Amino acid sequence: MAPSGSTDGASVIPGAGPAGPRPGERATVRLRDTGEEEPPRYAPEWLQLREPADAAARSYDLLDPLRIRLANLPGRAGGGLVVHDIGCGTGSMGRWLAPRLDGTQHWVLHDRDPYLLHFAAVASPRSAADGSHVTVETRRGDVARLTPDALAGASLVTASALLDVLTREEVGALAAACAGAGCPALLTLSVAGRVELTAPHPLDTEITEAFNAHQRRGGLLGPDAVTAAAEAFTEHGATVRLNPSPWRLGPEDAALTEQWLRGWVGAAVEERPELAERATAYLAERLDACAAGKLRVVVHHTDLLALCRPVDGGA
Repeated sequence: MAPSGSTDGASVIPGAGPAGPRPGERATVRLRDTGEEEPPRYAPEWLQLREPADAAARSYDLLDPLRIRLANLPGRAGGGLVVHDIGCGTGSMGRWLAPRLDGTQHWVLHDRDPYLLHFAAVASPRSAADGSHVTVETRRGDVARLTPDALAGASLVTASALLDVLTREEVGALAAACAGAGCPALLTLSVAGRVELTAPHPLDTEITEAFNAHQRRGGLLGPDAVTAAAEAFTEHGATVRLNPSPWRLGPEDAALTEQWLRGWVGAAVEERPELAERATAYLAERLDACAAGKLRVVVHHTDLLALCRPVDGGA
């Protein structure tokens, strides 16, 4: 999500709150080249705040089939991995994944925001799981322009919290690019459109429905993204696996929970302004519970592993 406020007037870190001047355009990268510059829509502070929850949520169960595929890629014997991280933000995906894969790795970090690219490069891991060397390079550009040529030589494509800010056409293009390059894709933390808060509140369902509608603005897939991506990769002959990857937020995550709440409720009100009065009281009640250490939240996400067919044979 992107800036700007909340129903109680408090500030929201850019990235945690509802879209401002461009309804429907939420992005870790700026997905569409409009021919004009605009301020970054994801603040590093938001990406850093959510990184521990992201790391805890990602599905470890998808790593073994991924490792098996990577070990059997054509030309891999004795060679290193080339990993493209799409919409890398501050580089949290690399910090999570690189130390969990063996062998030398070269990460190609893609994002629209040069500041985030610099941050990601500086903070990237230097060692793989077996101590092998990890190197990085950065590329500034649009996800919508990703092609098989751009992925030539890729061993793996990764992304985190990206699919739900794409259109169906862009997801199709991503699947086609990965299939054309013959590389697997690990795409994590796509929103599933479901949340659970304790204790349940009568307004939970209305806020959730309004938020989900907000995510679908402008043709974006929002909570439908994983289903659309699974279909797109399957159409290109890939084997697809889906695993849940929920945030489980408790008292120790109060800062993240507060920002998430403000952004979640703010987006719902932006979508349905008639909720504003009730939502303000709802948000205040939830924030009080959060501050008191009594609120627990489960924000459901889904991880997707697509094992595309290698372009020149292989397992």
